[in-house]
Amino acid sequence: MNETPRIQRIIAVLWPSFLMSGLATILFFTLIDPAELVIQQRTVEISRLGAYSIGFFLFWILTAATCALTCYFNRPCHPGQHSSG
Repeated sequence: MNETPRIQRIIAVLWPSFLMSGLATILFFTLIDPAELVIQQRTVEISRLGAYSIGFFLFWILTAATCALTCYFNRPCHPGQHSSG
């Protein structure tokens, strides 16, 4: 059985999630100004660049997790295992 190299599987998760997190960051911060963020009735004391960076990495983690789950659930079942039901 010819298995895909590990680095190729990692890049197949990280690259699309990187692109989508960039798009999500652009769309999110187009609508929301980081200087006006309020968390639990307190204004967040962080620079705009810091907020953009944190937002990007949070979106990247979220989209990487969804890409990884897609790859995991896309794997073929083992020939000897069948679900009952």
